[in-house]
Amino acid sequence: MNINANSMFNEMQSMISKTQLSPGGSDSLQVTQPGRADFSNMLKMAVDNVNSIQKNAGRLQNAIEMGDRSVSISDVMIASQKSSVAFTATVEVRNKFVEAYKEIMNMPV
Repeated sequence: MNINANSMFNEMQSMISKTQLSPGGSDSLQVTQPGRADFSNMLKMAVDNVNSIQKNAGRLQNAIEMGDRSVSISDVMIASQKSSVAFTATVEVRNKFVEAYKEIMNMPV
């Protein structure tokens, strides 16, 4: 599986275009089409994508260990590195979310 940064960027741009500044002030944003971008579904899709990348890397590693000659060691190493990068990126995003949550929880009311 390929991680396509361009499609993610385009999706983010379309989400930004669906928001606009409210006429009452420049501080508040008003969503023009509420419910269109479901954050939990996007997060689940991202985690599922990482999971499938990891499963593919594991499958290729098992194939090379069993002596399957149709799988090259370079394919296994590339899949393994993709899996590692995807997992590391997911962990970093999670850490940023936790940081943001803690910061919001520490804000005075």
